[in-house]
Amino acid sequence: MFDYINGLTAELTPTYVVIDCGGVGYEVNITLIDFSNIKLSEKTKLYIHESIREDAHVLFGFLDKRSRELFRLLISVSGVGANTARLILSALTVPQLESAIVSGDEKLLKAVKGIGGKTAQRIIVDLKDKINPETVESGGLVANTNETYEDACAALVMLGFAAPQCKKVLNRIFNSDPNTTTENAIKMALTML
Repeated sequence: MFDYINGLTAELTPTYVVIDCGGVGYEVNITLIDFSNIKLSEKTKLYIHESIREDAHVLFGFLDKRSRELFRLLISVSGVGANTARLILSALTVPQLESAIVSGDEKLLKAVKGIGGKTAQRIIVDLKDKINPETVESGGLVANTNETYEDACAALVMLGFAAPQCKKVLNRIFNSDPNTTTENAIKMALTML
């Protein structure tokens, strides 16, 4: 069982990072929010959740322990898999997600691609008692880095969306705001796809 991996960022994409640790490259799936805070060729420490399936060992990494805890709570909910949990943590910051669960904001959870009404309700019901309302901060957005249309499209395709749909939605987003960042474009696209 891995707790964390600490090493140089050898490769960085919006959906995964390769961490060079002692000469071994670990491919670790990340959220879009963490992507904007990781720098290529710099040391990175990611807290790991390892998902062991019949056909693969998949690593999910988070820059802080609270994100990993929320990821683990989300995948404990019936109907929420690892990729859906990662989509939720890509669309919402930790404070936003905690606040939505504590306040029962089903609408905010349903805005995330792949989350329907029943799943949103199940997340709220199952996790409301597991989050301390006193520790919930007001949700703010994380600062973004400038990226390109192609990065946003590649990230959405890697998350499992069809390229033509992604391009159509991204064209709309970039036409309304040509200076939008990759992270913002992906977040908006996740609510539109």
